[in-house]
Amino acid sequence: MTSRAVENGTHTEETMRPAARPSTRMCREAAAIRDTVRAAPRRTVVTESVLVGLVLLCSLTPMSLIPPAHPVPTALLGVWVALLVPARRVYPALAILGCVPVIAGENVWAMAVAPCLVWSAARRVAPARRAWGVVGASAAGSVLGAVGAQSLSGLPTMPYVVAGAGVSALFILLPGLSGLMLGRRRPLTGLLRERNAFLEQARLLTDEAARMEERARIAAEMHDLLGHRIGLISMHAGALQLAAERQAPPLAAQAELLHTTAGTAMEELRGILGVLRHQSHEETGERGTREDLAALVADSRSAGADAELYWNATRPADADARTRQAVHRVTREGLANALKHASGAPVRVTYHDEGDTVVVTVVNDAPPVPRSAGGGNRSGLVGLRERVGLLGGALDAGPCPGGGFALSARIPARPAAPPVYANPPERVSGGAGSQPPLSTEVLTWPRLLGGGCAAMLVLLPTVGGTIALLIMAVLQ
Repeated sequence: MTSRAVENGTHTEETMRPAARPSTRMCREAAAIRDTVRAAPRRTVVTESVLVGLVLLCSLTPMSLIPPAHPVPTALLGVWVALLVPARRVYPALAILGCVPVIAGENVWAMAVAPCLVWSAARRVAPARRAWGVVGASAAGSVLGAVGAQSLSGLPTMPYVVAGAGVSALFILLPGLSGLMLGRRRPLTGLLRERNAFLEQARLLTDEAARMEERARIAAEMHDLLGHRIGLISMHAGALQLAAERQAPPLAAQAELLHTTAGTAMEELRGILGVLRHQSHEETGERGTREDLAALVADSRSAGADAELYWNATRPADADARTRQAVHRVTREGLANALKHASGAPVRVTYHDEGDTVVVTVVNDAPPVPRSAGGGNRSGLVGLRERVGLLGGALDAGPCPGGGFALSARIPARPAAPPVYANPPERVSGGAGSQPPLSTEVLTWPRLLGGGCAAMLVLLPTVGGTIALLIMAVLQ
């Protein structure tokens, strides 16, 4: 709006006052600082507030014990160094430059805080060339400030200038160097983590490709070997059924059951091959219905089992295809186990709908003729438990108190997660791993560890000088 007013030859009140721009900028900076404080985590705000309080306490409390020659400037330096504590996060370069009057002043206790401020702020200044410029300017400014303060009472001597340069080196240059080394170490650590994430992502993709290749090989072998054998069985079973209908009618039903079972085995083999090849399960969409379970019970009854189906659904079957397939597998496994281990015992198949969960139970009584345990390796139950568990359900199998065996499964009607074999490999958090890894010569743990140790060693003279300065202030 201001530019338009100038172009039209008019002068608004804002254009007439050049001082309005700095004030507006200051208001914007204050609003930005307020928004930053509001957006900061509560823990950070509390920590910074505690640090400000401690710095004020350490800078102003000794004044009551040892009265300084100039109390007002000394107190102002204590307040100033306390304000630099939160400023180092938002304006690190200005915080380093703000340590110049602290080093050149007379408040020794505030001067002891300056190295910590420079060390913390230098880590946040980037790039390194700018950080070195700020640290160098602050060091030179502290020397000039000390010389200027001394010149008010007389011409400073050379030992005083050398002492000021030494204090500047101890309290600004060395902490700045340590902070720069640690600041350089932080991105290297991040790059090392990204490299590890990239390698982990590559390993996941390699493992997934190996699994896919192995599944494809197994599917091909099953198709070539089992498919051919089962096809021959189905063909010979069909021929046997036709011959039995003409020559031995009493055996026609058994031959028909053999032919139907071979056809069902071929369909199930195709379904397993689809799973191995990550194909959809559209061919199994009708499994688990009432007609399907009734057909399984009828097949078991034809094989000599006394099986009955109890359907207790209160609404039409609208379960997921994977749930219906799991119901089919549980029912088939239970009937097969009952026919194998409890031949001649009554078998009850119960299907119950509980809203969001379906329950299928296969219970057989004790066999009329006791049979020895064994004859199985429970691999079928292990596979069922894994299948039901992948859908978020639970499978229970065990002997009944009065004899017999019970197999029960509770399965969600609408599973929330797809099967594990359909899950893509997990992505590494933060999008890491999308870039190629950097050179191994740059990202090595000796470099990171050595950088951290060197940064700590650089601070030893500063720590010693600070302790000596405080002891001298107390003795005086």
